[in-house]
Amino acid sequence: MVHGRLSWIWGIIIRHKVDAIIEYDVIVVGGGSAGCVVAGRLSEDPSLSVLLMEAGGSDRHPFSRVPAASGAAVFSPRFNWMYEVEPDPTRAGKVDSWWSGLCLGGGSAINGMMFIRGHRDDYDRWSDLGCTGWDYASVLPYFKRLECNRRGEDEWRGRQGPHSVEELNVDSALTHAWIKAAQEAGIPRSHDLNGAEHEGVDYVQVAQRRGWRESAVQAYLNPVRKRSNLHIQLNSQVTRILFDGARANGIEFVRDGVGQYGKALARAAVILSAGSIASPKLLQLSGIGDAQALKRVGIDGIAHSPGIGKNLQEHTGIRYSFDVNGETLGSRTGPLHNVVQLIRFLVNGKGLLTTPIAHAHAFIRTREKFRTPNIQVTMAPFHVDIAENSAVLSKERIAGGAVGLMRTGSRGEIALRSSDPLEPPRIHYPMLDSGDDIEQLVDACRLARRITEQPAFVGHLVRWRQPDDEVFSGDQLRDFVKDAAFPMYHPVGTCRMGNDAQAVVSPDLKVRGVDGLWVIDASVMPTLVTGNTNATVLMIGEKGADLVRAALAG
Repeated sequence: MVHGRLSWIWGIIIRHKVDAIIEYDVIVVGGGSAGCVVAGRLSEDPSLSVLLMEAGGSDRHPFSRVPAASGAAVFSPRFNWMYEVEPDPTRAGKVDSWWSGLCLGGGSAINGMMFIRGHRDDYDRWSDLGCTGWDYASVLPYFKRLECNRRGEDEWRGRQGPHSVEELNVDSALTHAWIKAAQEAGIPRSHDLNGAEHEGVDYVQVAQRRGWRESAVQAYLNPVRKRSNLHIQLNSQVTRILFDGARANGIEFVRDGVGQYGKALARAAVILSAGSIASPKLLQLSGIGDAQALKRVGIDGIAHSPGIGKNLQEHTGIRYSFDVNGETLGSRTGPLHNVVQLIRFLVNGKGLLTTPIAHAHAFIRTREKFRTPNIQVTMAPFHVDIAENSAVLSKERIAGGAVGLMRTGSRGEIALRSSDPLEPPRIHYPMLDSGDDIEQLVDACRLARRITEQPAFVGHLVRWRQPDDEVFSGDQLRDFVKDAAFPMYHPVGTCRMGNDAQAVVSPDLKVRGVDGLWVIDASVMPTLVTGNTNATVLMIGEKGADLVRAALAG
């Protein structure tokens, strides 16, 4: 019934076209993390006119700008696509909602603000998989170029870039004790997990500027909004890429829901930066994908590319929590306290309102055979009660965090349900398809508990809540993992780069089989990186912009 209504609405749009056609040199589809970088960098050349198309609206709202309000942003349809995933057969048919930014800035406008680059071996592995030029030595200059790090510049870190990276702007005795306890549990102390040592425990570095969220909009677009060659169009959902033969030469879009239909032409390049869910969807709607699958939904193929939408990967997480006998960020409440915190935030960029999703974290190998960390453990001196449509800071003395599996054995797919561009794609992801994934998560839960039982922290610990003592003492931890597993909202890989038949883009990020079309976003990653993905997406945007510039100059 819903599909029928969508098709009927789309028919009306097609019949009521807006005759005006706009034309630019470069069109960037998607104003998320990568899209902001690409549009900002390419518009540095005054000879190039750049159009950035974003399906959502502005990020100028307290939910997006104030770090502690991110929980409200991710549960708001104004800021989040909230894609519904197919029932997961590996978790008794559980249906997840996958978060994806729906506003300028994309995920960087609603995420947890943890700035993590990943492990050097992640990128060397990409090179080994055929992604020439994406080894760690090659991407490090782009990480440095994008960064304005408050620690200063060194061999590993940048200081002159547009994107601010700060230390925590909120303090807690629980966080300090947890880091000491992790060391007592045998985890080495790294003083910069984005620097020379990518394994160990450290305080979280945050994507903030003087305590406010630093999204890709703040870093790359707001400082250059007055450029005459940069046009940003919001509330405009791209429905199809246009082609002249095998060359991409524009886009179709619908503006303000179903209110206005239009076209935009690109003289030089069309760049997809719509993310790991929307980029493969748009390619398939435009006739690029598995020829048989496209034929089944009534789409004429332009280029046969069987890997599009495949190779979907996601970090799997387990939340944990425990009672403590000291103050948490949520337990100190009251009108006076709230006023003080507001003043601290507005005046100094400090205090509770600057809190990211976690305050400390560790990257750990739970087995000797692993070359690089397979588990991330995060800790926060507070607890968030998550219901179906809300996230509320708990006022009780509860702390916790999450364990995350960094390299999963599971693979999923993004596919079309129909040729209707306004219908959400089908997301199939069997999260616990690998038994070894479950075992690694069991090990991770036991490790998280062991940290809290060390001398430095045990004096703060009252009892574990989730998983509780009964789950840990009995044979129930595997069942708990199966029930509690959740997506960490880091999907990658659905337009992966490489040089084999299943690769969607070549290492220069050009879409194989056509001309004039690039993909520059998280979907090009062949494998997951170790940790949160946004910093890596910014790097891909920086390097991708250079690759496009070189191609246009040639």
